[in-house]
Amino acid sequence: MEALIPVINKLQDVFNTVGADIIQLPQIVVVGTQSSGKSSVLESLVGRDILPRGTGIVTRRPLILQLVHIDPEDRRKTNEENESKKNGRLNRGIDGEEWGKFLHTKNKIYTDFEEIRQEIETETERISGINKGISDEPIHLKIFSPHVVNLTLVDLPGITKLPVGDQPKDIEGQIRELIYKYISNPNSIILAVTAANTDMATSEALKVSRDMDPDGRRTLAVVTKLDLMDAGTDAMDVLMGRVIPVKLGIIGVVNRSQLDINQKKLVADAARDEYAFLQKKYPSLANRNGTKYLARTLNRLLMHHIRDCLPELKTRINVLAAQYQSLLNSYGEPVEDKSSTLLQLITKFAAEYCHTIEGTAKYIETTELCGGARICYIFHETFGRTLESVDPLGNLTTIDVLTAIRNATGPRPALFVPEVSFELLVKRQVKRLEEPSLRCVELVHEEMQRIIQHCSNYSTQELLRFPKLHDAIVEVVTSLLRKRLPVTNEMVHNLVAIELAYINTKHPDFADACGLMNNNIEEQRRNRMRDLPSAVPRDKSLKGPGGQSLSPSEPHALEGEAAKAAAGGSQSGQGSEQTDGGTGNWRGMLRKGDEGAAGERAGLQHSYPSSPLKGHAVNLLDVPVPVSRKLSAREQRDCEVIERLIKSYFLIVRKNIQDSVPKAVMHFLVNHVKDCLQSELVGQLYKAGLLDDLLTESEDMAQRRNESADMLKALQKASQVIAEIRETHMW
Repeated sequence: MEALIPVINKLQDVFNTVGADIIQLPQIVVVGTQSSGKSSVLESLVGRDILPRGTGIVTRRPLILQLVHIDPEDRRKTNEENESKKNGRLNRGIDGEEWGKFLHTKNKIYTDFEEIRQEIETETERISGINKGISDEPIHLKIFSPHVVNLTLVDLPGITKLPVGDQPKDIEGQIRELIYKYISNPNSIILAVTAANTDMATSEALKVSRDMDPDGRRTLAVVTKLDLMDAGTDAMDVLMGRVIPVKLGIIGVVNRSQLDINQKKLVADAARDEYAFLQKKYPSLANRNGTKYLARTLNRLLMHHIRDCLPELKTRINVLAAQYQSLLNSYGEPVEDKSSTLLQLITKFAAEYCHTIEGTAKYIETTELCGGARICYIFHETFGRTLESVDPLGNLTTIDVLTAIRNATGPRPALFVPEVSFELLVKRQVKRLEEPSLRCVELVHEEMQRIIQHCSNYSTQELLRFPKLHDAIVEVVTSLLRKRLPVTNEMVHNLVAIELAYINTKHPDFADACGLMNNNIEEQRRNRMRDLPSAVPRDKSLKGPGGQSLSPSEPHALEGEAAKAAAGGSQSGQGSEQTDGGTGNWRGMLRKGDEGAAGERAGLQHSYPSSPLKGHAVNLLDVPVPVSRKLSAREQRDCEVIERLIKSYFLIVRKNIQDSVPKAVMHFLVNHVKDCLQSELVGQLYKAGLLDDLLTESEDMAQRRNESADMLKALQKASQVIAEIRETHMW
């Protein structure tokens, strides 16, 4: 058990070499108010005057004090080691049986304890300045002596309430924050120092201790200045725990007075006077109080505490070692073969880029779609829904359709709806598919740009070592994507232009739609024939062309004559086109729609201004403007037919665009970049003149690698120290 504290000292030394406090080692933290006697308690434990003295705040930096018990054999061994070492000059051994060493002065040996005190003052002023400010950077001091027990103590600045002199206004908050930093360590023991001539219930030391240790499992109270209590009073109730109970106990001590310090009274003499005082004033408690009992108690508590903490320490050290090993691996080894390293990094990036697109990357994003999955989403969700949301008749009113029909007929009234009006209107609607198609290309281009950053962050962390190489790779890939963007846009533009170049009214899907609509119009015509008013004599409705009656079985003959009459005007001008009245032709559909509409042959009811009155001048340059009005039956029918045809043909083209645009983007952009990325990177970057520049590490990379390597060595050494304890069955 006694050997556990030196083990902790070894661990402390190990981590001191790398200047890290990532491991919270067991230690005793001394807290108390200014002038409560903290420094006197520590000096009593050491047996030497080592701490600065004065008024106000004296301890302005944490002092981590390691007490190492040695015997004559250890002293002789240390003497021989120091004779064989050089630290600027040859050390000629250690004069005396006690000495000290500071971490910041490396291997320098201090045998004069007055010099140790002066070094503490100098080092404090070096960091904290001379204005009574504080610093959280600790001073590490190790004392070797045959008169001490093995302990690790931390002396902190005394708690104060008000700033004095040129101290900062928030000095109280700074000191409390520093104290909480150390006592929040669950592996620490809190030594709460309170003066006996103050009210124990108002002890600031116990208050801050309870803030971090509410159960009191690791708090030990020390009552100082027992000899300075008012006459007629004693600390019996306090020492017995009747006022404020403390789980680990309350120990009373007697300090040297300022007069004793000024008169250079030895600590050993003070210890004898303390023993005599306790025997006289507190004879029943003398064997459980005093500096010697305090030292033994602290030693015992610290050993038990270390024994309880070691398993957790071992686990923590192993976890940190694994983390630093992984971190060191990510930094990589120093580059020896630059040509090979550059080619490997380029090849790895190109492979990871392609794997991210294909969905076979090692690091798969779990929070959002990335790479090929996002491109697929753009094609089939974003682009697909956008096309489906485009209304085939959007931005197209009935007046627009009617105006197009009129403009396509020229000066002659139209007997049939001109085909030019259909082509004009359907091209206008198909053109609206170009904008979402180009937007699809833009979205895919943006995603391929994002893949570059994804590969840099998750897949090829080695690139972080070489920022210039990383920037060069990003520039090459970005340039390649930038070059392919106009090519892909041009292809998508051509896909829409191809659809606009030729309106294929013989498309099978379009012919089927025309046939279905033709049948619907035929059915509507027959319904109108059946719904003739009953006031019209049936025989009049069945008169032949010459006025003779037709039998009830001959109504279709009349229909045939009406159809011929309706088609007569076009027979001489259109020749063989009159035979295209089949169900698959939209012209025939319009012809059949005109049959039997005797009440509609009066012509279109124009919305133009009425004829001017006689005697008034007429401006022939006036252009009639269409206005909202009720359309005639024929106008309504013509517009309906054109709108249905536009919608039918638009859906055919939209289906083609929805299928062909993703294919074009994949071929001209995605697959081209995948196929050419490796060769593009090699061609642009794999050059002898660029090797040294591209493979220049960042300024702090080498430093971080060295720090990680040192920390890993320290952790491995600490693990070995703990393993040695297990082998000797110390816990």
